[in-house]
Amino acid sequence: AASLAGHLGLGNLIYLYSDNKITIEGSTDLAFTEDVAARFRAYGWHVQGVDGNDLKAIERVIREAKREKTRPSLIVARTHIAYGSPNKEGTPEAHGAPLGEEEVSLSKKNLGWPETPRFYVPGEALKHMKKAVGKGRAAENKWTTMTRRYRRKYPDLYNRFLEFTTGNLPDGWDSGLPEFRSADGPMATRSASGKVLNVLAGRVHNIIGGSADLAPSNNTYLKSFPVFGVKKKVRNIHFGVREHAMGAALNGMALTGGIIPYGGTFLIFSDYMRPAIRLASLMKQHVIYVFTHDSIALGEDGPTHQPVEQLSSLRSIPNFTEIRPADANETREAWKIALQHGNGPVALILTRQKVPVIDRKTYASEVNIRKGAYILADSGGKPELIILASGSEVHLAIEAYEGLVKQGMKVRVVNMASFRLFDGQSERYKKKVLPDDCRKRLAVEAGSSLSWYKYVGIEGDVVGVDRFGASAPYKVIYEKFGLTVDNIVRRSIRLLKK
Repeated sequence: AASLAGHLGLGNLIYLYSDNKITIEGSTDLAFTEDVAARFRAYGWHVQGVDGNDLKAIERVIREAKREKTRPSLIVARTHIAYGSPNKEGTPEAHGAPLGEEEVSLSKKNLGWPETPRFYVPGEALKHMKKAVGKGRAAENKWTTMTRRYRRKYPDLYNRFLEFTTGNLPDGWDSGLPEFRSADGPMATRSASGKVLNVLAGRVHNIIGGSADLAPSNNTYLKSFPVFGVKKKVRNIHFGVREHAMGAALNGMALTGGIIPYGGTFLIFSDYMRPAIRLASLMKQHVIYVFTHDSIALGEDGPTHQPVEQLSSLRSIPNFTEIRPADANETREAWKIALQHGNGPVALILTRQKVPVIDRKTYASEVNIRKGAYILADSGGKPELIILASGSEVHLAIEAYEGLVKQGMKVRVVNMASFRLFDGQSERYKKKVLPDDCRKRLAVEAGSSLSWYKYVGIEGDVVGVDRFGASAPYKVIYEKFGLTVDNIVRRSIRLLKK
């Protein structure tokens, strides 16, 4: 992240680094001897040093950093952990434990601080801090007056400002989005995503993002807008091979407000972003991830690049919403959901390989993806078997369904595009889709089977991938791993005979 900030010349960024030379285990030089200031200078930062207990000096270097407009600033403040404590200043014991009553008392005496009352605020400090009330009131009045004038003078721009700051989307933002026909042939969901995103970017003006050096593969580049760091009104960011830094930057943009940030990479590399994804979820930030190359179907790149456990792992994160659309039209609907979802991050899980566009005259509408899971196909009557699938494996489920129905079986196909969205539906709806009295359930997904058992139960089965992948064309891999129509039919019949 620091490297990217230096490259982009983010002059309004200031770091204060507390250099106290102590870790939990002891002195920092047990494992850390690099010259931090030199490293940041190499990144292109403006670097200053200061005594961390000299308030006037700290004010001076902060003002100097604010004057620097073309480089981010690092202030290395030499500090002492547990400053003023006679027995624990500068020790690792002060890092992970309270001083204790006796040492607190000794520290107060050492610093010339009154021992009573227990929580003491000097009158001078209280008087100074109370000035903030008047300053805040004046600043609010100034802001209110300015925005009223702005609204009268620039009504259109004011409305756009409100859209940015309130999270409301502009009128007509979702009308006339790309629609895809089965007659046009198969399309990778990553390709459909790129088409939809570029239309949306022309309507929702605060969509900003990029990719961790994979934009041509993720289809995340906004073709009508310049690159950050080159011109104004930018919408594209080259994050470079910095997945974690990208995730952290997306969080920062979302927290700032007024921006809907997105970032793209391969699903396998979501592991590098995991701390940032977890924080986005914890903070319920409106961040959108575009994770492509979503399974072993990415083919010849082999097991190092083929995600297996990633999807099940991401599904376990609280407040995190995954959407794995089955075709191009569901991808369009997924983008609509992602832009409107304000209770945590959303990840679009997309294919590298082309998949058919489902004929919605025969099967249920793609708009049902909003409920997370829906009945895509049903032979009628009480189902003997329910086949559940997500993403590209939905097409295998459809073909297996057709074959089983021809054999006279009562079968239902449920498209499980998003566990999180489905779990948020009413109990009535969930039981309508997955009735309690049908316990013969078979899940199909080109990934770990772990997360599916909550839906198939102990009487169900999963056709999944519980081993690492292999390097081969994806159709060969699917055949070898049992992700075929014939195997799904065979496992379905075996399940029904139990």
